[in-house]
Amino acid sequence: MPATLSYPGVYIEEVPSGVRTITGVATSITAFIGRALRGPEDEPTRVQSFAEFERVFGNLWRDSTMTYAVQQFFQNGGSDALIVRVQNGGSAATLTLATAFDLVASSTGDWGEKLRVRVDHVTRDPSDTTLFNLTIRDTGTGATERFLNLSTDSDNARYVTTVLKQQSKLVRTSGTVPALRPTDHGDPAAGVDPMLDDSSSTQFSNDGDNGSAIGNDQISLASLETGKKGLWALEKADIFNILCIPPLTREAGGDVNSQTRSAAAKYCEQRRAIYVVDPLSDWDEASDLTGGSGIDSVGWGLARSTNAALYFPRIRLPDPLQEGRLADFAPCGAVAGVMSRTDSQRGVWKAPAGNDATLSGVVELTVKLTDGENGQLNPLAVNCLRAFPVTGRVVWGARTLKGADQLASEWKYLPVRRLALFIEESLFRGTQWVVFEPNDEPLWAQIRLNLGSFMHNLFRQGAFQGSSPRDAYFVKCDSETTTQNDIDKGIVNIVVGFAPLKPAEFVVIKLQQIAGQIQV
Repeated sequence: MPATLSYPGVYIEEVPSGVRTITGVATSITAFIGRALRGPEDEPTRVQSFAEFERVFGNLWRDSTMTYAVQQFFQNGGSDALIVRVQNGGSAATLTLATAFDLVASSTGDWGEKLRVRVDHVTRDPSDTTLFNLTIRDTGTGATERFLNLSTDSDNARYVTTVLKQQSKLVRTSGTVPALRPTDHGDPAAGVDPMLDDSSSTQFSNDGDNGSAIGNDQISLASLETGKKGLWALEKADIFNILCIPPLTREAGGDVNSQTRSAAAKYCEQRRAIYVVDPLSDWDEASDLTGGSGIDSVGWGLARSTNAALYFPRIRLPDPLQEGRLADFAPCGAVAGVMSRTDSQRGVWKAPAGNDATLSGVVELTVKLTDGENGQLNPLAVNCLRAFPVTGRVVWGARTLKGADQLASEWKYLPVRRLALFIEESLFRGTQWVVFEPNDEPLWAQIRLNLGSFMHNLFRQGAFQGSSPRDAYFVKCDSETTTQNDIDKGIVNIVVGFAPLKPAEFVVIKLQQIAGQIQV
């Protein structure tokens, strides 16, 4: 509102420019769903390195294919991951201290059995029988936590249950907290670490359990959606762009089934993400994908989604838990890492395939495809992993499952689809300010200005075809797109178009001899 002009003089008013910068969203945050040794359950947790993953979810675990997939993701250039730990049973280790004070490990698993706890009464008021200090050490990792002046009084600001729940990564209280503080452990002998001395600290009981191997029902059972568990735990996450669900076990037949594949593809369509589909463990030649039990069979069960991409074959890497001997792994983690690396180096509009899309750490592939076999699978929208001399192991395909030649889909190519999803999500988030604004030409002009600026920035980065902005994109929002009837209904229509860059999938070189000139 302008200032009230009440006295002679100069008045200053700040006039809004109408510029609301739209920032592009992330393009390669990758969600992983599977087992882990420790960590929060059914809670998407963001990690940005494998070292951070180990701190929160534990080390590599032979019974967890997800731990290997996450390692391969970061090894191949990944930078952001969302981890959803799912469990099938299992229990957390417990400890009962004197005065019936019960503690429990912060998550299920055998890891909690390595916890040790020490209590002392050197508090700010030693005469207060509700105050105590608590030291916890995870002897498996060496992580140590110390909490001073905890209280058993629920009215105290340092109430032990609240403090441990909000600040501790290792333990929680269990049951009713007794009014009297736990008995102190006393001092150890000189030079002795109290957290390793049985008389100065107490170890948790051996009642932790990792649970049974997970099944598809722990990931994609329809009833999990209501409780936001399994696949739908990602509802608690703000955004993810790529989804990986590694095989349930490393044994033959441990693949996720059609229930999980279909639920994952459908969910990715809702969340504007890409589902990286792993091949079945018994696909050991190209004909397995083209025959009666291949990707269009009833047993496969996954419809051809624009938001899913299938990669074949599996990859072979040294297994650190098996003395470095080679082992077979699903490719989803490594491929997601290549996507992330390509996004950061070139942009989401660049196909994550080609000579630059090398698979780091991969020693060999389980199937060495020939050009002819690649030629059979490519028209079916199967992205092949190939091994070439000098170049090494690379991703050699960039199609969505909707990219089969016979379907003639406009979303045939993975980079085109991912660029569209990136634009959709960015504009969705960047136009929230429009809601409840007066629906008339001033608003439409602001929309054209802000969306046009975002699209022009992408054009300058080389995301679109065309030598000029007119050829590359358009943003339309005016009385032609939004009629008076739309205005009466509270609707503003914005039309955005772009000319995508499609990958040079086939390079044709024509060679011709130049005949010698004949003298006339």
